[in-house]
Amino acid sequence: MALATLTARVDEKDKASFDAFCSNVGLNASTAINLFVKAVLRENRIPFEISQAPEPFFAEANIAYVKKSVQELRNGKGTAHELIEVDDG
Repeated sequence: MALATLTARVDEKDKASFDAFCSNVGLNASTAINLFVKAVLRENRIPFEISQAPEPFFAEANIAYVKKSVQELRNGKGTAHELIEVDDG
């Protein structure tokens, strides 16, 4: 079987961390990449879920703060007002 070279650019720190991880589990980077390639070809998909990082606005801390604020308004604390439009232009 003829071999081909696959080149990818990665952050230096990520490469060092990846190399260290591979070493810790008894692999080298080339073998780990080959495992990934074989899994993609076998499963005909990326072999793990790829998702976008959650929107910071919807972080648990923000949701908790909004729920607390709504409850305070329902309990008569604070004041409700109309939305204040700001012209950024």
